[in-house]
Amino acid sequence: MIRRETIEKVFETARVEEVIGDFVQLKRSGSNYKGLSPFTEERTPSFMVSPVKQIWKDFSSGKGGNVVTFLMEHEHFTYPEAIRWLAKKYHIEVEETEPSNEQKEAANERESLYLINEYANTFFKNNLWETTEGQAIGLTYFKERGFSEATIKTFQLGYSPESWDAFSKQAIHDGYQLEYLEKSGLTIPGESRPIDRFRGRVIFPIFSMSGRTLGFGGRILNKELKTAKYLNSPESEVYHKSKVLYGLYQAKQAIAKENNCYLVEGYTDVIQLYQAGIQNVVASSGTALSEDQIRLISRLTQNITLLFDGDAAGLRAALRGVDMILEQGVNVKVCTFPEGEDPDSFAKKTAFTELKDYLENQSQDFIRFKASLLASSSGGDPIKKAETIRDIVQSISKIPDIIKREIYVQECSRLMDVSEEVIFNALSQTLAKQRKEQTQKKISNTQPFEVVTESKKTVQKIDVKKEYELKILETLLLYGSEKVLFKEEIVAPDENGEMKVQTIVREIPVYQKIAFELQIDEIEFSNPVFKELYTSIIESFEENTDFENEIFIAQLESEKAKIVTDIFMDNERYRLHDWERRNIYVKEKKENLADFVEQTILNLRLLYVNELVKKLIENAGTTEEEKLNLLQNVQQYKTLEVALSRKLDTVVRRFF
Repeated sequence: MIRRETIEKVFETARVEEVIGDFVQLKRSGSNYKGLSPFTEERTPSFMVSPVKQIWKDFSSGKGGNVVTFLMEHEHFTYPEAIRWLAKKYHIEVEETEPSNEQKEAANERESLYLINEYANTFFKNNLWETTEGQAIGLTYFKERGFSEATIKTFQLGYSPESWDAFSKQAIHDGYQLEYLEKSGLTIPGESRPIDRFRGRVIFPIFSMSGRTLGFGGRILNKELKTAKYLNSPESEVYHKSKVLYGLYQAKQAIAKENNCYLVEGYTDVIQLYQAGIQNVVASSGTALSEDQIRLISRLTQNITLLFDGDAAGLRAALRGVDMILEQGVNVKVCTFPEGEDPDSFAKKTAFTELKDYLENQSQDFIRFKASLLASSSGGDPIKKAETIRDIVQSISKIPDIIKREIYVQECSRLMDVSEEVIFNALSQTLAKQRKEQTQKKISNTQPFEVVTESKKTVQKIDVKKEYELKILETLLLYGSEKVLFKEEIVAPDENGEMKVQTIVREIPVYQKIAFELQIDEIEFSNPVFKELYTSIIESFEENTDFENEIFIAQLESEKAKIVTDIFMDNERYRLHDWERRNIYVKEKKENLADFVEQTILNLRLLYVNELVKKLIENAGTTEEEKLNLLQNVQQYKTLEVALSRKLDTVVRRFF
């Protein structure tokens, strides 16, 4: 268990915009930040972060909450894991205890795999630094590659002993189950005993964006063994090669800061460039570049630069990646190294300033890159030139943004010395062909028609009372402490001493007005969660009129915290679209707050009166006297209902 004082310190220290900024590229939007949803595939921002309230909301998926909720949703942390992660980020001391055997057994499969991977990472690191074998073989290899001790520690590199089962034996001894060791891929079942998958290899741990250990890459050092040079963890519940990028955990802040991501092929390419000072670099983890990996980068930047060897294989790999990146709406450049060089070797022997200048000056957009290939291979052959132009047009057709497409058409026309009209015609033909292929694909995937009888659609009934109760909560949370002039009707003597209804104006906080009116009418919330929230909010205002959203939300359980977060962020939603920049101005409730509050209370009163009338009729007696009493009571409530309706009509007209 983590002490309550520690949790409170974490909430006080952690900044939601800083934490989410590690995972999503955020842009300032008024007092808030906005970005692309990390939970859905989208190209228009629907994700909003409020630094003032320390909450976030993803309008495309409906998710929202505080800084801890984000880590639980995005990284699948448990609550304690999220607190520990934040404590580590902000250097807050947390008393950690080694999980007991019972706790390890109770953990679900996913969490068990995470636990085992963390354990393995520690085991491999300790073997590298603290054993004779690790120092003599693993550490020596890394230093021969030119890695400093600081770099080795930054990437948490390790070493797995040559013994057949050193890791598996130790893990089982420490209470980890063989079943999960095998599911993680760290252990391979053997006839007589389990075998370590990575035995005799230097280890490259692979992390999620938040730093969780997902899997491992291992390089064999014994050249005499007939086995794969590099070996990766197999696919598991927590490790999917196509959805992770090596080095992203270390590079994410630099990528966001530089607004560019260098993409390479190998682990050592990443490490050598990082050590040389180019920290915004990642690798595709020994697999072909995937759409998921591109989307992962696009959360941090819309610019990717592919770094490849200058040989034929490197050029082919670069060409394969270009169209896929363009299709995701991301800008792409290509930078190749001199013949015989790769990112690892070039970074190793090049000073930082020279390396940085080279990457900036030699990076070309995809049109220039393909055009340069033509110049070196066509030898002035018009047929090859035509093929290259078609190839470039094919890439342009992948770009979803029509403005970018037109700009690239102009660039292609200029570079290839072909009219824009010809390029546009070729592009139109390509797009038409693609649409036709997509249509045919949809038709071929369509199931044969079936005759079905029409069934009645069930229309979901709106709970009107629930909506007004929610509106009361919204008003309290957004404007509860605001002092407003309210008109009130009281019965008081006039100049002649006669008792008459008079209208007075009082300036009071909104929360007091709502609490007083609901108490007078003895109105209680029908939704139990709303009722508890309402009570908590009123009590918070009465204890301290300076209502602090951040503190209030942090104290709520997840269900209530989500309701409160939705209220706050839905109020900010229109800012996502920058309507004011388009001269569209949204009228805020605050401008007519008194009328809005009165309108909401009147609507709730009307619903309450209707419910009372309904209950009276349902419980009507059978005698004449009981029927007469019922008629009188119903008539009184109907008179009240008419009065409330007239008053509501006046308020609504005044509000709008």
